[in-house]
Amino acid sequence: MTEKHIAYVGLGSNLGERRNLVKNALGMLHQITDVKVTHTSGLLETKPLANMEQPKYINAVAEIKTSLSPHGLLEKLAEVENLLGREKKEKWASRTIDMDLLLFDDKVIQTDGLTVPHPQMHLRSFVLKPLCELNPELVHPVLAEPVIELAARLNDRDFVLDPTVPQLISIAGNIGVGKTTLAQNLAKIFDWPVIFEQYDTNPFLPAVYAGKKDLALDSQLYFLTSRLEQLEPRSLRPGKIVLADYLFEKELIYAARLLGAEQLTLYQKLYNHLASAVVPPVLVICLDEQPDECLDRIHKRGRPYEQQIDRFFLQVLADDYDRLFANWKKSPAIRFADFDTNEKARLDHLVNQIKHYTACPNNQCEQQSNETV
Repeated sequence: MTEKHIAYVGLGSNLGERRNLVKNALGMLHQITDVKVTHTSGLLETKPLANMEQPKYINAVAEIKTSLSPHGLLEKLAEVENLLGREKKEKWASRTIDMDLLLFDDKVIQTDGLTVPHPQMHLRSFVLKPLCELNPELVHPVLAEPVIELAARLNDRDFVLDPTVPQLISIAGNIGVGKTTLAQNLAKIFDWPVIFEQYDTNPFLPAVYAGKKDLALDSQLYFLTSRLEQLEPRSLRPGKIVLADYLFEKELIYAARLLGAEQLTLYQKLYNHLASAVVPPVLVICLDEQPDECLDRIHKRGRPYEQQIDRFFLQVLADDYDRLFANWKKSPAIRFADFDTNEKARLDHLVNQIKHYTACPNNQCEQQSNETV
């Protein structure tokens, strides 16, 4: 008996009768000998990648069963494209129809003519959302995560890897969640530089945590200006990966909790003016942990000015972070619950994720050794 494989094919069109072209391609795909279309997603209209000046796309994904080889199936997809008027032009050019082989069983294929899984499908909501319609628990064979998790990281956005911009990876999360420890461990693995939050040099912070609210604005402005110096474009090199143990956008969370109404109004004006000058992250790693665990870690590390922090404040901050990432659109965001930065298996898993969410020229994403702390 001929072995049957399950494959997933992405379809897209932004020229001509887009919906009809996608439907016609699906019909022609089903007519190929040794190919059966078993399920198809709904049609999804999306904007062009990288804000290119093109018509919008209609996208869909088809699940098929086939006895063809991966390369044999790819040849058949190219034949359908040609019959429907596809002209091969520059990358991401407009097209009547585009058919990509996304997944083929759980195979990992890397040849001159074919890469499976599709190398940037995890950055495309227009691929992941239709895949979630078909099989939300389908696991990406390289990233080892279900497509529903990969889709959640994008929050309905599509991203491209761009090695010409600084590859800033920001680690976010509550006080005491382990941001600095994770940054230090990743730095050891990759020999990447780290930008550390300047807590200990802020002269106002101890007084603010002690209850002197009149110094809260001074403290927030100190953080704002120091972060601007650390994250402005001339401080970071294009194409070079750097870690930060904080997310710049957290500033508004703390300002809203620590400042009075008039202070907050002034602060927001300055923030809005300066925020556009900051290099945005290409990837955010958000650590989630129960407030009790964070509080226990705060007490153990023993910073005197933090000992006034209570569980209620940590819960408020955790809720604020949830709201921030519910609307996060600037980059992919990987969220981990109860992440143990000293657990080798989980750290290895995160290392693998990072390699695929950053543009890593000159093998920057290759581990310096097999030892991962």
